[in-house]
Parts: sequence; C-alpha cells; structure tokens
Amino acid sequence: MPDYLDDLRFAHVLADAADAATTDRFKALDLKVETKPDMTPVSEADKAAEELIRGHLQRARPRDAILGEEYGLEGTGPRRWVIDPIDGTKNYVRGVPVWATLIALMEAGEGGYQPVVGVVSAPALGRRWWAAKGHGAFSGRSLASASRLRVSRVSRLADASFAYSSLSGWEEQGRLDGFLDLTRAVWRTRAYGDFWPYMMVAEGSVDMCAEPELSLWDMAANAIIVTEAGGTFTGLDGRPGPHSGNGAASNGLLHDELLGYLDQRG
Repeated sequence: MPDYLDDLRFAHVLADAADAATTDRFKALDLKVETKPDMTPVSEADKAAEELIRGHLQRARPRDAILGEEYGLEGTGPRRWVIDPIDGTKNYVRGVPVWATLIALMEAGEGGYQPVVGVVSAPALGRRWWAAKGHGAFSGRSLASASRLRVSRVSRLADASFAYSSLSGWEEQGRLDGFLDLTRAVWRTRAYGDFWPYMMVAEGSVDMCAEPELSLWDMAANAIIVTEAGGTFTGLDGRPGPHSGNGAASNGLLHDELLGYLDQRG
C-alpha cells in the first residue's frame, strides 16, 4: 500500500503557502468581496489562495487533477487534489478567526475517489490538523512537532457533545424535527461551524457533528482526519466518505444513533 507521506509533506507546503496569503489579507480594510451565483461570498483572498495552490500543484504534480471551490476541475487521472482555499469565508470577511484552508488528495478506487491525505490549516487560530491513510491523524505546529489525535469513547447520547453550523439548512431540508430531538437527547450542543467541529471530533473534545448540505471540498480533508483518528465519517444516508452532499462525523460509538435522528424528513 502506498504510504502517502511524500504527498502529506507536500500538502503541508501547500498549506504554508496558503496561510501566508490568507493571513496577509485577513482583516484588511480594502479586502474585495463578491457574491457568487449561489449567493455565497467569495473574497479576493479565496481566489488568490486557490490560484497559489494550483500553481504549486501544476509545477510539482503535473499529472494530478485539481478540484477547487473557486475554479472547478482541471485534469483527469486516478489522483485528484481537492481544495477549499478558505472554508469559513463569511467568518473571514467579518474578522472572525474560525476559517481554514482544506487540502485533500483523493485516489480512485472501489466506490469512486476516496481521500488518502488531508490537511486542515487554521492560521488565525494557530492550529493545523492532518492525516494520511494508514498513518493516523495528528495536530501541531509541524510534522516534527505533533500530537496524535484520537476520538472520544463517549458511548451514551446523554453524555455526548454535538456540534453543528446553523439551523436553517436543517429546516430547509425538512430535517429540523429530528435535529431538535437530537439536541434534546444529548448533554451539550454548540454551533461551532465549518471545519472546526470535525477537527474537535477527531481530537475527542466533541463527540459528533453534522451538516445538511456540503460540497466535496468541504468534506474530503475532514473525512480522512476523522477516520484516521478512529472516528466515522458518512453522509446522512450512512454512505461512508464525503460523497453524499452532506456530512455526519462521530466517534463511531454514537454514529447509528446520530443518523437515526438526522436521516429523517418531516
């Protein structure tokens, strides 16, 4: 089995470059922000970070395909880098430090492309998380200064902490009743949002999280980090991996109950 460690090291190089670009424009008074056709914001920093990452990839990995939020799919083949230049753009443009660059490498296999490397870098929080298939998940300042991540062992909903992004998406999909029932069944809920709850699941500080509508670039890096930390990442339909258009992550012990509440429509 490939060890993917060279790819992981390169993903860190990509994250370093993106961090330099995004932090330079964070809280800039002249930051330019546009509205995309789906009515979500995109900043000049989103575009610049993705262009920077694509440039590095085209030079160092010319045979690999690239899928990014801002510029779509380029190239073909069994290996595909999946990029979200700024996950949490709404936070970024308002000066909230909870945003990150998400970088994943996916490889073609049974059931389609699956993530084999993931890096989530949140420079305004001073945090970075990463994983490679078969090598575990870690967090730290660098590859040489890192702590291994492991999910929690909480096995009862009544003792569990559940994180989410917002209520509106659940309501729009007719899943709000199940969502609210879940919030009443658990010990604690918090709306941390975006990449962060998945990283907390991997760290063991949160036991489960879910979002009703996501794109592949929102999930690919998160999925490999959660699973390499010993957790479970699926769609709300229970399908493993980041391909269902939504996401649910847990320590594994609570996953069936999590889906039982959320995979139902009113």
